[in-house]
Amino acid sequence: MSFNWNPFHKKKQENHVSDKQKVSHISKDISQNLKKLLEEFEDSSEIVIRELNTGINKDIRIVSIYMDGLVDQTLVNEFIMESLMLNKSEFDKYTPKEDVFNDLRMNALTLSNIKVINDWDSLVLAILSGNTVIMIDGWNEVFNGETQGWEERSIQEPTSQTVIRGPKDSFTESLRVNVTLIRKRIKNANLRLENIEIGKVSRTNVAFMYIQGIATDELVKEVRNRLEKIETDSIIESGNIEEFIQDQTSTPFPQLINSERPDAAVGNLLEGRVVILIDGTPFVLIAPATFFQFFQSPEDYYQRADIASLLRLLRFFVFFISLFAPSIYISLTTFHQEMLPFPLLINLAAQREGVPFPAFFEALIMEITFEILREAGVRMPRAVGQAVSIVGAIVIGEAAVQAGIISPAMVIVVGITAISSFAVPSFSIGIPARILRFILMISAATAGFYGMTLLVILIIGHMNSLRSFGVPYLEPLSPFNLTAQADTFIRLPKKLEQKIIMKRDNTVKKANQLNKDGDTNG
Repeated sequence: MSFNWNPFHKKKQENHVSDKQKVSHISKDISQNLKKLLEEFEDSSEIVIRELNTGINKDIRIVSIYMDGLVDQTLVNEFIMESLMLNKSEFDKYTPKEDVFNDLRMNALTLSNIKVINDWDSLVLAILSGNTVIMIDGWNEVFNGETQGWEERSIQEPTSQTVIRGPKDSFTESLRVNVTLIRKRIKNANLRLENIEIGKVSRTNVAFMYIQGIATDELVKEVRNRLEKIETDSIIESGNIEEFIQDQTSTPFPQLINSERPDAAVGNLLEGRVVILIDGTPFVLIAPATFFQFFQSPEDYYQRADIASLLRLLRFFVFFISLFAPSIYISLTTFHQEMLPFPLLINLAAQREGVPFPAFFEALIMEITFEILREAGVRMPRAVGQAVSIVGAIVIGEAAVQAGIISPAMVIVVGITAISSFAVPSFSIGIPARILRFILMISAATAGFYGMTLLVILIIGHMNSLRSFGVPYLEPLSPFNLTAQADTFIRLPKKLEQKIIMKRDNTVKKANQLNKDGDTNG
């Protein structure tokens, strides 16, 4: 999909929008409104306009308007057409012309959600959103009934965040369904939902949810302000929102969590974070985010604490391997051979005999080859994609060793690195590891462990400078928070964790009370 718009087309579109804004009121003349509407949609065959004979007043024209394919035809037929047309006797007594509008709203329309619209832009948006508009001659207001009914993907098992134990449902492309999946799990009146429309052309519905009393007012206000300041033509996916609201763009590290799991979103809501939902995508955004959150899986909280802690420590270890394994091998074989045991050094030297390239170029060739295979496996049909990736890696690796281009040890190192990159539960945190891996390889080929150490210091300093909606990226290590360590590298048992939280809350209450007493005495 290309977003490179023709500048002349864009200018024409902007002029068109400005022309609409000049005349934004609905006319009392229904003929004028229908003519304008047909001009608006250029006589599109999707627009269905039907004049109704209700028996209320023979001199009053009533017209229903909706977009074919976006409405539930059953709702339109039973709750609008049937209510207005087949029950004439019920409304024959309502003959005064001045009472028609109110009588229809109070007695005739049986839809559960009916709103009144009095401006033209809202009328057009209602039709494009799958609603049915009821227009009455002589009134400059129209009825808007919610009748959306387009085809939607059903709730399925998550594809990118699978777990062995835990709920198997995932978000869909429907904003309404996603909100329902969260409310089903949190039956609390303090769960708040706020809606914002973003995109001058797409006019995408964006919502954010938080629990009042748990999420801080400052965080909610900051999320609201950042969303309201977005100025763009269209929002297609949550990634478009993420780029606009993240604190810093010049960094490879993600500053927002994206998830398709309702239980993960609920867990973060209960911890005081804000969940941003976008209509049209199953991935929600969670703010704020810290580095250590990307190593936590919802499954950690469905298993015993010892098992969850072991798996979490394993994730940190495999992230270390995926980031440093090739550069460590390059440093050891190029600059620091004395650090290797002598038998291992002899074996590595024998394997590298006849290899024409230094270790850096070996690693570079294999890493680039694996990235190509990874992308090919993603783009190819699912039935053959995984087979091509696995077979391709085996065949190419074996052929490269037989040809004397790559040493067997390098194939092992790159293979372990590739497997480790898939063991991290969050795909977004694996991307900076893939980028920094190449930079670390260059530093290792240039100055060995000294170059790696210098680069690691720069990376940690950069991470320490990052913020996610004001929260330090390396929290709770920097700044250090002892209480939060109960759920960082390991997960303590629930009973012990609750005791620590209660002790912390009591300490905070005592400190606040002392400050309050001091202010009173002062």
